[in-house]
Amino acid sequence: MLAGSRGGLLLPALPARWVLVVLLCLGIGLWWRPGGLRLLAALLVGLAWTGLQAGHVLSAQLPPRFEKQDLVLEGRIVGLPQAEARRTRFDFLADACPGEQARGCGRRLQLSWYDDFGATAPGPRTQLHAGARWKLVVRLRAPRGLANPGGFDSERYALARRVAATGYVRQVERARALSPPTGVDAWRERMSARIASQAPPASQRFVRALALGDTGSLDDADWNTLRAAGLTHLIAISGFHVGLVAGLGALLVAGLWRLFPQLGRWWPRSMAAGVAAMGFATGYAVLSGFSLPTTRTVLMIAVVALARCGRRPASGVQSLALATLAVLLVDPLSPLVAGFWLSFAGVGWLLWCLPRSDAPLLRQFLSAQGVASLGLLPLTVVLFGQASLAGPLANLVAIPWWSLVIVPLSLLGTGLEALHAGWGTPAWWLAGHAFEPSWALFAWMARSRFSLWWLAEGAWYTLPLALLGAFWLLLPRGVPGKPLALLLWLPLMWPDTGRPAPGEVALTVLDVGQGLSVLVRTHDHALLFDTGPAVADGFDAGERVVVPALHALGIDALDRVMVSHGDADHAGGLGAVLLGMPVREVLAPSGSPVPLQTACRRGQAWEWDGVSFEVLHPARGFPYLGNEASCVLRVQARQGAALLTGDIGQVIERKLLREQPTRLRAEVVLAPHHGSDESSDPGFVQATGARLALVSAGYGNRFGHPRAQIVRRWQQAGSEVLNTADSGALTVWLGADGLAVRERRAWQRRLWDAVGVRSSAALSYRSVTTRPQAPED
Repeated sequence: MLAGSRGGLLLPALPARWVLVVLLCLGIGLWWRPGGLRLLAALLVGLAWTGLQAGHVLSAQLPPRFEKQDLVLEGRIVGLPQAEARRTRFDFLADACPGEQARGCGRRLQLSWYDDFGATAPGPRTQLHAGARWKLVVRLRAPRGLANPGGFDSERYALARRVAATGYVRQVERARALSPPTGVDAWRERMSARIASQAPPASQRFVRALALGDTGSLDDADWNTLRAAGLTHLIAISGFHVGLVAGLGALLVAGLWRLFPQLGRWWPRSMAAGVAAMGFATGYAVLSGFSLPTTRTVLMIAVVALARCGRRPASGVQSLALATLAVLLVDPLSPLVAGFWLSFAGVGWLLWCLPRSDAPLLRQFLSAQGVASLGLLPLTVVLFGQASLAGPLANLVAIPWWSLVIVPLSLLGTGLEALHAGWGTPAWWLAGHAFEPSWALFAWMARSRFSLWWLAEGAWYTLPLALLGAFWLLLPRGVPGKPLALLLWLPLMWPDTGRPAPGEVALTVLDVGQGLSVLVRTHDHALLFDTGPAVADGFDAGERVVVPALHALGIDALDRVMVSHGDADHAGGLGAVLLGMPVREVLAPSGSPVPLQTACRRGQAWEWDGVSFEVLHPARGFPYLGNEASCVLRVQARQGAALLTGDIGQVIERKLLREQPTRLRAEVVLAPHHGSDESSDPGFVQATGARLALVSAGYGNRFGHPRAQIVRRWQQAGSEVLNTADSGALTVWLGADGLAVRERRAWQRRLWDAVGVRSSAALSYRSVTTRPQAPED
């Protein structure tokens, strides 16, 4: 069943709906046949059921005709709104739209409410509360993200959460609250506010996370510390905590039955304990708003409880298998979430490897921690591109201290506060002060240079090989050849990063939205040309895109960063890059608002690994004029050249054409200024003779980049034009085999891909060997 579900999600496109219905009916029909046909039936049911669910969610996403227009929606705020410096993010369940807009209703939307530009204090967005109904004017679009090495797949995340559209609130003066907050989410928000006001200030945000799953107050520094220490799975309400509460409920009921044995006449103790475990787990899941990890754990506990109530003996492995089936039937899209694999794989490893139950408690705990750390390491590396070397040690302290002391105190305070206002303060105060020493320890561990190990993206076979190696290492003592199992980990830990050979060069134009960032790699060196956009208190491409991509590509240090000019869409991510990656030198135009070490100017040249680099613009003494002062870099490999142009306009293009016409010839050209109509002078375009013209632009950007006439101009000159908005990250090789290009979205096709590349003729990797001849040729 799991193989069928996962196989359905790996398809580049979904079969027709009627095909999936036929496969589902066939699978159900074969399910009752004995023998191997049942396995085939489970495979078909898993594939068809997952495909039908995915198709339903994708078909419910906002149609393109409703984008770029204001829609008036009524609905309810679900979950807890997350207030940030300049905006509040919240989920909105739309339920009423006028006229033909009804197709966009009844769906979960991810919305943001921004303060006005120049605002010094939060505006009306502070009135948003969980469970309240509002009437809003919004601008929406179907879920769409960026496609980069090591990047977060927001389109996959939207499919898993059934998000129909993302957008923002417009015309805030027309926003109107229709009804006050009601429901469980409203209660959670009120309780979170009480914890914030009554728990110790330094730790109240963590008490809120552990008690209610409210992680909205955790900042980037907190998350960085948690990732470096390997503790992200513990800070919010997780499956482990749900199981702990369920176990506590079962123990309480079992103890009650022992105190009053006559209760056993009416209801057997084991059945009562199972029902209590399920009830406690469900109640705790309500506190978290039924997040995905807690829902999975509740289903697992429910399977065991129902098996007991039905007097059907179920081993640990059988319970795990039944729980997996239950989760896949209720939520067949759950394999899209990393927590699904970590939770089920973790339980599976523990069931197989844990020592006998009569072993000393300390030994059981240490064995469980060792098994989980080793068994889940391959999944952690593949899912997150990193591993915490400090994680096993940190978890030895955090699991017993947080789970057995801080979480119970936090929950006790929440329960007491629900009975009477103010009763929960002592428990929250104790939880907060008990948390602070441990956090200081983990922050110290996270600052160690050995805490976080970033690993490059590997081939598809690295995960099964590493899991086989972990299986081998965890076999019983005496099994021969265990040291050889470490060899199976080598492709995962030291993957082939595709470094160019000497004399060759590889360029990766990252998909940063409306901005620019290009990684230039030779055999032993790396240069970053621009660092992507950043918005104050908002999206920072340096942090969210560039640094993760560098790690995924196996870059552990940059020899040079060249910032073409000081505009925010080119230089905004510089701070995050300098913070997240060793950089030996920063170059930028003289006079630009960039913390440079060396001014880039015409005539600068150097050679790395048989590849020549030369700055063509600006000349010495050229004033800083923003776009027109952009650094222009020419990269010459043995098999061809690439021209990186920044945001120069036609004036500078003509200047270069007059002064350095031969230096403009290049096989690959970065279209100046994102393809604006003030750039790409016809003479300049013809002089380059480019076979590839690359554009870095954001989808649906307000500038209309790249302009249609500019795209036609490059195409008429014989260039193939590729845009990151459609292709995702673009990697170009100039090597012994000629010119080759890889488009990230086409190379890793997914059925949830927003661009919807479905043509069977498209290739993820292709050689560019010929080009149409320009009229001048």
